[in-house]
Amino acid sequence: MRALMKKHPIEADSVELHFLGPSRRRNDAVELLKSLGFVDVSDAVPWRECFSYSDEQLPGACLAGARGKEGLTQKQLSELTGIPQRHISEMENGKRPIGKETARKFEKALNIRYNVFL
Repeated sequence: MRALMKKHPIEADSVELHFLGPSRRRNDAVELLKSLGFVDVSDAVPWRECFSYSDEQLPGACLAGARGKEGLTQKQLSELTGIPQRHISEMENGKRPIGKETARKFEKALNIRYNVFL
C-alpha cells in the first residue's frame, strides 16, 4: 500500500549544501541548519531508483499517470486530442514514441507540461 510522503517546499532560490567535518558533530550541524530553515534530505533516494522504468518506457508511464490523475480513459483522451486511442495505448506501452507535437496536445488536455512526455 502506498503511503503519502511529505513534500519539502522548494523555493526558486534554494541551494543544496555539502560539508565535511567531524562525524561526532553531524547532529549539531543538522540541528543548527534546521533552525535556519534548511531541510535534511540525507536519506533521500533519487527518483529514478524508485521506479523500474527504462528511459524508453518513462514517457509512456508519465502519460498513463497524467491521464489517470485527470481521471480520463484512453478513449476520452483520444476524443480531447484527436489522437487515435490505439496510438495512445501504444505510447503508454512504449511501442510508439511521443513526438513534440503530440506532447503539446497532451499538455493542453492533461494540464501538465509537454516536456515530461519527451
